[in-house]
Amino acid sequence: SFGIVCLLSVVQMVRHAQTAAAPAPEPRIKKFQVYRWDPDKSGDKPRMQTYEIDLNTCGPMVLDALIKIKNEIDPTLTFRRSCREGICGSCAMNINGGNTLACLNKIDANTSKPTKIYPLPHMYVVKDLVPDMSNFYEGKEQYFQSVEDRQKLDGLYECILCACCSTSCPSYWWNGDKYLGPAVLMQAYRWMIDSRDEFTEERLSKLQDPFSLYRCHTIMNCTKTCPKGLNPGKAIAEIKKMMATYKEKKAAAS
Repeated sequence: SFGIVCLLSVVQMVRHAQTAAAPAPEPRIKKFQVYRWDPDKSGDKPRMQTYEIDLNTCGPMVLDALIKIKNEIDPTLTFRRSCREGICGSCAMNINGGNTLACLNKIDANTSKPTKIYPLPHMYVVKDLVPDMSNFYEGKEQYFQSVEDRQKLDGLYECILCACCSTSCPSYWWNGDKYLGPAVLMQAYRWMIDSRDEFTEERLSKLQDPFSLYRCHTIMNCTKTCPKGLNPGKAIAEIKKMMATYKEKKAAAS
């Protein structure tokens, strides 16, 4: 055992020596020219500010570079970002002449060419890379909802359609072409109980066949596996209750 310990020590020493002797990679300095404007600064005018980033110490996306600039170089730089997965749309901006999402836009590895970053064009600028989205989001009509009705959506709207629940469901394995599965059914329920929605009956009418809804056998794998802690099984049970009432009303009407 003493010999084995010695051998391991030698191996570790050799590896340490190899690691220590490995030359540091050559810096890959990339220039980022970023639009800057702060309305709270008297007399401040729009300008481009250049930052230098070593790509060896930065993530692959433009958003990684912006976060690195803000965290390590200039905390005053302002931009929107949230999910970093191309879902929320918060980091939309103009990069090298094209409108795109910074979290999905890969940094051009050509270090001789700077990356130019502007806010979305043809919009008023709030600050730096943050455009004013008020006009874009403005609608003709607002659909108001009480606090109580809004709370009914908790545990449903958080679904990100990752498919963990549906792919854990044996009923979905067996009849995936006909059974909608827990993810889709929970999304359906989310709209059915939304006080602003006016198509509940139409939605229920499309679930009357033997497979779309009723292939669920309450195995509950869906609820056990949900990474967001949601309860698709409960949502499906509630749809079945609504379906029973819907069928009674339809039978009475006929």
